[in-house]
Formats: sequence, structure tokens, C-alpha cells
Amino acid sequence: MNIETLISQAAGEAVKALYGMEANEKMLQLQKTRSEFEGNLTLVVFPFVKAAKKSPEQTAQEIGQYLVDNCSAVEKFNVVKGFLNLSIGEGAWLQLLQAIDQDDRFGMKPVHEGSPLVMIEYSSPNTNKPLHLGHVRNNLLGWSLAQIMEANGNKVVKTNIVNDRGIHICKSMLAWLKYGNGETPESSGKKGDHLIGDYYVAFDKHYREEVKTLAAQYVASGLPAEQAEEKAKQEAPLIKEAHEMLVKWENNDPEVRALWEKMNNWVYAGFDETYKKMGVGFDKIYYESQTYLKGKAKVEEGLAKGLFERHEDNSVWADLTNEGLDQKLLLRSDGTSVYMTQDIGTAEMRFQDYPIDKMIYVVGNEQNYHFQVLSILLDRLGFKWGKELVHFSYGMVELPNGKMKSREGTVVDADDLMALMVEDAYKTSMELGKFDDMTEEERREIARIVGMGALKYFILKVDARKNMLFNPEESIDFNGNTGPFIQYTYARIRSILRKAPCMTNPASSTSLADKEIELIQKMSEFGAAVEQAGKDYSPSGIANYCYELTKVFNQFYHDFSILNEPDEQKKAVRLMLAKNVAKIIKNGMGLLGIEVPERM
Repeated sequence: MNIETLISQAAGEAVKALYGMEANEKMLQLQKTRSEFEGNLTLVVFPFVKAAKKSPEQTAQEIGQYLVDNCSAVEKFNVVKGFLNLSIGEGAWLQLLQAIDQDDRFGMKPVHEGSPLVMIEYSSPNTNKPLHLGHVRNNLLGWSLAQIMEANGNKVVKTNIVNDRGIHICKSMLAWLKYGNGETPESSGKKGDHLIGDYYVAFDKHYREEVKTLAAQYVASGLPAEQAEEKAKQEAPLIKEAHEMLVKWENNDPEVRALWEKMNNWVYAGFDETYKKMGVGFDKIYYESQTYLKGKAKVEEGLAKGLFERHEDNSVWADLTNEGLDQKLLLRSDGTSVYMTQDIGTAEMRFQDYPIDKMIYVVGNEQNYHFQVLSILLDRLGFKWGKELVHFSYGMVELPNGKMKSREGTVVDADDLMALMVEDAYKTSMELGKFDDMTEEERREIARIVGMGALKYFILKVDARKNMLFNPEESIDFNGNTGPFIQYTYARIRSILRKAPCMTNPASSTSLADKEIELIQKMSEFGAAVEQAGKDYSPSGIANYCYELTKVFNQFYHDFSILNEPDEQKKAVRLMLAKNVAKIIKNGMGLLGIEVPERM
């Protein structure tokens, strides 16, 4: 139990004893005391004034006196209008520090047999191109969210849905057949996903040339330029061939299916390599080629129950006008599925596989409407978590030089970005002299940890709902709100602890300086930060907590010696402080998927 919970419970007992009032959690508002006033925690007493039938000042005075008399943690108090400022005794802070020290998972809840099961979907790549910067944000958010939900006592299943079918896949396949000359990842020395991505770009390049040539011919024959271009886009031989290939795939043509399987396997091998470097993974992977037929069957079932309607052209629609939305296409007139159908099929498979209590989709904010509709449809179809599914909607990532375009080959490749970050971390660390007295193997490993930590922290510290500008240079900085700053503080503490004598428990009578109390108080807030991050689905809350804790520790370390402190009791307190700050930094950064090095 942290100090806030202890005082909150005691304050609840106070208002019940004094005024016969049952105070709920919302009424018992505790906050950190403002720096200009004496005290550690402040209780807002306005919710109790009516029951007390006294002024806010008198009410605060009575509650404060009750707490001093009945709660051993409260040493004294002062009142400023309707605010009760409470000073916590040093003994209580020391007890809290020792409680933190004894709990390796302080601030995180255990997962047990009866814990709710939360499924989190993230990544969702297409098998026609490698992962890019946008996928990096998605994967890092999804992985971190999974750790945070687990730290809040939930069972978590991490899933991925791979978009492995459709016209975009056929474009890469057709381009490889036409221009590939049998090229393979082995013969080219390229990762499979990069190789296939090159052919997706090649398709677009040749397709544009065909459209340009055809459009010029149509204009010459008298068509207006806009109509000519639209007609050329539909009539270009390449796009027609790609559509023919898609029909063959749908009809299980053995040659097309064999090629599709071979090229997809190249891509999956490439994805696995990227995921490993990124430090993310999945418990279960679903493929749209397996889910879309399930979706069609589920839609037909809904049609038979009168949940959907078939139009004259044979297409199937959901009427959502009663929910304030429009009509939504579920099956085209030729019977083929759309993305919504596939998502329904995936939900059906997942529901059969797992007893899901909550479903979280980590998908960009351009899909907000899609998930609003999906929630209604799943609820209508009887999925118990449908109505309350969570679309963890996040903003786009941009670079200083603008947006990315897959077809034009201007994406920021995830592998290239990670390699750049690690190399930059290596160079920066060498320049700052942080790699002295290390083997080359140690340097490379620390550069990997620091480079990846810089990338992950820079992305995760931003509120996920916002669009963000990713600047690699700003992210690798050993000062300020960055991953390397926090990692360096952790490594510094570990260095101190390696030099320290055997640690002992400080005496309960040991006096504490204000900055030591401030540090204990900040550590005690970790559990609340984890809980809030789980409620808000907010990795940025954990990132910012880690930064704040690191700042408070560095301010303390600037003013107080640890190893050179002559008083053995004070030294024992400071070593315990340092040890547990390091523990919480490691656990907090772990929730973000960030490693911390033992030395830097």
C-alpha cells in the first residue's frame, strides 16, 4: 500500500467518524502539496463541507486533527482555505521505502487464474512490402500496451492479422513474374520483404508508364484529359492482368497459389527478422486468406437472421441509420468480401480460440469510422465484447521531409531506421567517451540497447492520439526527455551499487532530507502511473513517469553524496533509494519494451 492509499482510507474513516458520511473514492481527492506550502499531500475538503455544516477551514481543521490523532503516518497539518496540507512523518516514509525494496514488482499487479483476458491486435502488415516507420509506431504501441495491461493484472494475448490477399499482393507477384528473372532472397542477398517490396514499386512504375501512354492515345482520339486518364487506369494491360491473377487466386488456381505461398514465405521470414530486432512478438497470428471466408459465412448468417439486407444487385449491406450512421457494404454484388467482412471473420475465429473479455485494436486514426461500424456489427452479431471493443487510435508519424508513399518507394524502411539509430548511438557514445575500457562486442551491444531505446522512447513518450514528427537526431541525446538520458541514469546507479559495500537496512530513526522524501514519494507513485496508463491505454504516461523519476533522482544525486557519506545510516538510506530507483526505472522502461544497460 502506498502513502496516498493509506491517507485516503484514513480520511474516509475521518469523515465517517466526524460527520457520519460515507465518502467514495472520487470525493477523497489527494494531490501532491504545492511547493509554496508546507506538507507532502493535500486533501481537498470541499466535498465534505455540506455534511460537516461548517466552513471549509473548520472542516479541514477537524479532519486534520483527526488524522494526526488516529493515523500514525500523519505528523502535522496546516490549512489553506479548503485545502488540508498533510505532513507525513519520516518513519512512514522509511517504512514505505522498505516496502518498495521488498517487492521486485512494486506497482504492478499479479495475473491469476481468474484474471480477465485482453486481446490486443497490432502490426497488421501487408505482404507486398516491408515494415516502415508507420508500422514501427504501431508495433511499439501495441507491444507496450500489452505489457501495461498485463501489469494491471490482465491476461494478455498479443495478435497480428496479416493482409496476405488482394489486388496489392497480386501486383507484386505479377511484377516478379514479368521482371524478376527468378530472383530470390538468396540470389539477391536481400531480405524477402524488401525483395517483394521492390517488385511492388516496379509494378507501379510500369503501370504509370502504361497509363501515361494510353491516356495520350485517348486524348488524341478526342477524349477529355480527365476521362482519358481514368479510362487508361482501368484499361492498362498490367492492372487487367493483376485482376485476372486475383480471380485465379480466388478460384484456387494451383500455379498462382504456389507462387503466392512462395513469395509470402519470403516476406514472413523478413518480417520475423524485423520483429526480432524491434523486440516485439505475437502469441497468435491470423491471416486474411483464412478469415475472409469465415467473414462471408458470418454475414450470410446475419442476412438469414434479418440483421442485414440484400440489394437488387445481389450486394449485402448493413443499415446503420438508427445508430446515426449510413449504410455499410459487407459483400459486393459478385459475392467478394470487403475489409469489414474480413474483420468480422477474424473476430469469429478469435472468439472461437479465446475467451476474450476485452478486444483492443491498435490501428491508425484514419480507420476511426471503420471501427465505429465494426463495433456495432460485432455487437449485432452477438459477440459479447463487440459493443465495448477498443480502437486504440493513434496519429501518423512524419519525418522532417514529409510523408511516406509505399508505391513510390519513398517509405522510411523500419530495418534501415533501426540500423541508423544503432549506428548513431555507437558514434555518439564514442564521441562522448562513454565506450572507454570496453570490448568492441560490449560497445556494439550497448549501442544496440541505446539506439533502440532512443527510437522507442521518442515515439512512445508522445500522446498516441497525436500526429508526431520523428527526428532521429533529437532522440539520441544524453540530456533531456530521451531514452538515453534515462538509460544513462540507470547505468550510473548500477555503477554506484557495484562499488557499494553490503547493503543494510537503515534504522527507523534515521532522519530524511526533503529531497530524499521527494524521491520516495515519486517512487510510490509508480503504481498509480501504471494503473492510469492502463485506464487511458497510454504508454506515454509510463514514459513521462520514468523521465520525472529520473529527474528527481538526478536532482537528489547532485546535492547528496552516496558512497562518500560518512554517516552509515544515511548511506544505507541512500543506497536503498538508488537501488529502488534503478529497479523502478528498469520495470517502467520494460513496460515500454526498452532495455536498460548495466553500464554505459
